[in-house]
Amino acid sequence: MSQSLEAIRVLEMTEALAGPYCGMMLGDLGADVIKIERPEVGDQSRQWGPPFLNGESAYFLSVNRNKRSLALDIKDADGLSILHHLIATADVFITNIPRMASLQRAQIDPDTLRAINPRLIYAAISGYGHSGPKAGRSGYDLVAQGEAGLMAITGGEHDGPVRFPTPMSDITAGLYATIGILSALYAREKSGAGQFIDIALVDSQVTWLANIGGSIFATGARPRKIGNEHPTITPYQPLRARDKSIVIAVGTESLWRRFCKVLGVEQTLMGDPRFATNSERNHHRAELVSLLEEILTQRDADEWIEQFVANDIPAGPINFPDESLADPHLLAREMIVELNHPLIGLVRSIGNPVHLSETPPTYHRYPPRLGEHSEEILSELANNDPRTKNE
Repeated sequence: MSQSLEAIRVLEMTEALAGPYCGMMLGDLGADVIKIERPEVGDQSRQWGPPFLNGESAYFLSVNRNKRSLALDIKDADGLSILHHLIATADVFITNIPRMASLQRAQIDPDTLRAINPRLIYAAISGYGHSGPKAGRSGYDLVAQGEAGLMAITGGEHDGPVRFPTPMSDITAGLYATIGILSALYAREKSGAGQFIDIALVDSQVTWLANIGGSIFATGARPRKIGNEHPTITPYQPLRARDKSIVIAVGTESLWRRFCKVLGVEQTLMGDPRFATNSERNHHRAELVSLLEEILTQRDADEWIEQFVANDIPAGPINFPDESLADPHLLAREMIVELNHPLIGLVRSIGNPVHLSETPPTYHRYPPRLGEHSEEILSELANNDPRTKNE
């Protein structure tokens, strides 16, 4: 089966999450991703844990499938020469070194590498980007979450700042880097030239303010912390059933009428002027939620969800992550990837959500051991790899 990025070679010289996540997405789509790692140490996330599986970090395993690992010391002249020779065979280079001066000292800056290969697409992922007054600052996911304005408005009214529990800045930056690389590959088909892509964690995190930013631009007002409530739609939040909470999203007046019919309150709540329109429901949210939960707590969540879904009312359970990862629907959608690892056995990770009809993602390489493919890659280079296009 053909793949979208067949014959595309990616050199990924990144660590932690944003860059490795981007490399994994490209590898899923068929690119030959060579992960360049420091000898003996490798990607810093190889040491992040517990948990470890036979010495392999579960964190590292989660974002490094579909890659080959090359252990290379680019501070050594021979190592740098090997990297420069690999650049001549590559389509994409990804780095997460934050300072341009450091890249220049190491002779891996955009000008140096694109002089070797003018068709090279150079993607730089950093905390603050390579322009602007904060360029070059070190940045981690948590710092970006705080600086971009999300932590200050996450949580309930009386909570302090709350971080999103997974590294959303890193993952978002990895996704935007992937989009940028795919766009640059398409542009290169017309221009014949590569380009420089500058991705910042803070920029990427700020994009999560999309509709909130629109409200701020329109009113100048700082948004308040609203927890699980929606600022402009009611009911659109978790509500308690008898055994656990469920999410109900009643976003239109027709949905409100169907919702009331399922609950059997056409003659009561639906006719109450406090709840006659979405605007009124927003003004009287506390009263409405109290009345709804009096009804919903009379049955278990699954019973209600079955009725809501049957009436095309958006609703669903609030799952713990282990419940989500065992969901038959996600399994049917091939969102759980299983690969055999020589040290561990079966390794599972989250799949690629891009479902392409003709060139779908494939999962053919387990997350590599440090330097596992060094001899193989160097042999290809010595034998003048046929994919070399620019020498």
